[in-house]
Amino acid sequence: MEPQYSNAEEFLAYLKKRSNWGRWGDDEDRGAINLVTEEKRVAAAKLVRSGRSVSLSRPLSAEPGGPNQRPMLHWMRRDSRDGIGIGFDFIGIDFHGRVTTHIDALSHYWGETGMYNGRDPDKELTLDGAQWGSIETWGEGIITKGVLLDIPRYRGAPYVVVDKQVGGQELEDVARAQGVTIEPGDAVAVYTGREAHARATGDVPYHGTATEPVPGLNPTCAQFFRENDVAVLVWDYLDARPGLFGKGLTNHMCIPAFGMALLDNALLEPLSEACAEEGHYEFMLTIAPLRVPGGTGSPVNPIALF
Repeated sequence: MEPQYSNAEEFLAYLKKRSNWGRWGDDEDRGAINLVTEEKRVAAAKLVRSGRSVSLSRPLSAEPGGPNQRPMLHWMRRDSRDGIGIGFDFIGIDFHGRVTTHIDALSHYWGETGMYNGRDPDKELTLDGAQWGSIETWGEGIITKGVLLDIPRYRGAPYVVVDKQVGGQELEDVARAQGVTIEPGDAVAVYTGREAHARATGDVPYHGTATEPVPGLNPTCAQFFRENDVAVLVWDYLDARPGLFGKGLTNHMCIPAFGMALLDNALLEPLSEACAEEGHYEFMLTIAPLRVPGGTGSPVNPIALF
C-alpha cells in the first residue's frame, strides 16, 4: 500500500479526496453499509461450515472502579402472582467510550466540515436525539463477511504495546500473511490483544486521563479501510494515543468521511482462538443494534459464525 499522507494536512486532504459523500446519494444516511447488499449477505452465509458461534461482546458490568469507568445501572425487583415468582430488571448504560462493546452510528462523530454527507451537527443532533444518521438506520441488522486480522499472532507477541502502533501497511501485510482478501462491504476485525494486555497490566491505560498513552491503531489505517471499501471496523483497543497527526485526527474520522460503522471494544481474543482452530480467518458476522429512536449508537452482541 503506497502511503498517501504523512502529516495532518495530507491526512485531511486524503479524507476529503476519498470521501464517500454523495456516493450513494446526497440525502442517504446508511454510509458504507450500502456496500452490504443482499448478494453480500448471501455470500457471507455460504461461509458457514462448522456452525461454531463466537460472541464478540465484552460482558456488561455494574462494578465500578478499575477499567470500568462507566459502570451500567442494574436494578432488580421481585414479584409474585398466584404463587408464581417473577424477576424484573432495569438496565441503564452510558455505552460510548472504551468499556462497553457498542456500535457507533453516523451521527456520533464529525469533523470541521460536518457530519457524514455534509450534515450540520447543530441541526441534526438535538436533545430529542439524532434527527439524521441515527442507529435506527441500521435497525435491520448488519450481516456480512467478517475478516479477522490477528496482529499479535503476526508479530509473535501477546499484545500490541504503546510504542509500536498498528499502521495501515501492517494491516495489509497481515491480510497477505493470513491469505485473506478484503472485499467491499466486509467487516474487518483488528485484534490487538487487549485482554492479554489487561491481564499483564491491569488495563492500566484505561485508568488514567484522556492524554495517557494507549496502544492501538494509528490514522494510517484509515487509508487501508477506504482503499478496501471496508463497511465496518471491529476493534478491541481503539485509536492509539498519542496519535500521529494531532488531537482528534484518528480512525474515528472514518465515520464522517467514509460513512463507516465502528464497533468499539469488541472481545476478540476468543475469535482469535476460534480462527486458529478452524484454520481460516473469514466468517459470517451478525451485528444487531438496538432500535433506539435518535440514538447515536447502541450496545451490541456481535456473533461470528463459522
